[in-house]
Amino acid sequence: MSRMGKKPVSVPEGVDVKLDGSNFTAKGKLGEETISLNDNVIVKMENQEIVVTPRSNSKHARAMWGTARSRIVNAIQGVTEGYSIDMELKGVGYRAAVQGNTLVMQLGFSHEIKHDIPEGIKVTAEKPTILKVEGTNKQRVGQFAANVRGYRPPEPYKGKGVRYANEYILRKEGKKK
Repeated sequence: MSRMGKKPVSVPEGVDVKLDGSNFTAKGKLGEETISLNDNVIVKMENQEIVVTPRSNSKHARAMWGTARSRIVNAIQGVTEGYSIDMELKGVGYRAAVQGNTLVMQLGFSHEIKHDIPEGIKVTAEKPTILKVEGTNKQRVGQFAANVRGYRPPEPYKGKGVRYANEYILRKEGKKK
């Protein structure tokens, strides 16, 4: 039994929720999110609460039960509060800037790295070494941040690279003479 799946999802004020077959749409002050739900779950609206139940007792249906509920909660939170990830660039000469719809980074390579910003994601460079990635879709925000971090992940000796603001890098000891 899914403990998370059992809990009903309350719909906050200012959020319009619509169930259309296997599509769930949440519309709020920050935008609109649509997710397609698995056929193995049943989603019902009851008194400003959303209840998710498995269609059968199969292993796959029980697995999708908690997943569907979490995706609904993430969509509702995304259109009300949004999601953001703070990133830091550590290293000599490492910097980033937003030019139009492109993130331009200098990460110690012989060339600049240009990464297109997808629709629905907002990137701001508060300082040349601090980035803030914002959006309404938790998965897209996290994937964009992971792609940016993938260009130069933090290395364990000096800690240089692109890291999340709250990330702890396990440091190693260098060579000894």
